[in-house]
Amino acid sequence: MDGPEIEVRRSKRRRRTVSAYRDGDRIIVMIPAAMSQREEAEWVEQMVARLEKAERRRKPSDDELVKRAKTLSDLYFGGLAEPDSVRWVDNQNSRWGSCTPGDRSIRLSARLQGMPTWVLDYVLVHELAHLFEANHNEAFWAWVDRYPQAERAKGYLIGWSAATKLPAPPGEDDDQVD
Repeated sequence: MDGPEIEVRRSKRRRRTVSAYRDGDRIIVMIPAAMSQREEAEWVEQMVARLEKAERRRKPSDDELVKRAKTLSDLYFGGLAEPDSVRWVDNQNSRWGSCTPGDRSIRLSARLQGMPTWVLDYVLVHELAHLFEANHNEAFWAWVDRYPQAERAKGYLIGWSAATKLPAPPGEDDDQVD
């Protein structure tokens, strides 16, 4: 069988609800104990598809990242920030993202994969702003703050760093992302 290992857990206390979550390489589907085998098969298929769709949305490919960055640039910067490339990298352990304006490239820490979309969008907006505003000055933050969930995302990233006992990225106390 291709795909992840699936474990079905039946519960006598569960009456109507069905839920699923990933536990490492396995997907756990929780169903009511009274559910028939046919209903179980239908629900497992539906819940696995739903979970995988949500994961794809939260872990976009590099090509999808470029499209998302261009959409965010149009929304918040009037298309002013046009990256040539946006990609995931595994070697950023003290930054969430980085930008090289000279070649118009953006790199995002793989630690962002699986985080809420609005957090990923915030980091993209932050890095996009560096394409036309290099420093973390007032003008830069005015651009970044056009993103409506900027403060919420900053708080999320600071909390995530604290919860995982990792040091906050450099300058985090100055509201810096990178």
